Amino acid sequence: MGGEREEYEYYWEDFSPGWSVCSAPRTLTKEEILAFANEFDPQPFHIDEEAARDTLLGGLAASGWHSCSIMMKMMCETYLLNSASMGSPGIDETRWLKPVRPGDRLAMKCTCIEARISASRPEMGICKMHWEMINQHNEPVMTMTGTQLFKTRRSSSS
Repeated sequence: MGGEREEYEYYWEDFSPGWSVCSAPRTLTKEEILAFANEFDPQPFHIDEEAARDTLLGGLAASGWHSCSIMMKMMCETYLLNSASMGSPGIDETRWLKPVRPGDRLAMKCTCIEARISASRPEMGICKMHWEMINQHNEPVMTMTGTQLFKTRRSSSS
């Protein structure tokens, strides 16, 4: 992404159903949670530890939108920046399953669940992906399903 390159590691042909990849883990800090929430989601359970204790979340937790942003960064670092990505028409579903807490060590797993060539643009492949964010206890804290578009290797070599 960014500029046109001749070669990428991943093209549409590399994403067959069942293909999967895992990101490196990262630990989320209290400071990151507070900074993101103060700017983008200033609800009490995201910005005030004391107030958060008396909520459904039972303590300070990252905004779901913060979790989505972290997942996007993990996608980029793990495979997207080294792919012939053409973007995405959107996300079909996002689920926040468990609160993400300060100190949680998070990792992402991406699995291709469908892959086909575009009927109207044969130089483009369409992949339905499922992403899962896991914490240090191997518990899923978030899932997403959506579509990503990739150039085909054939179209890039012509």
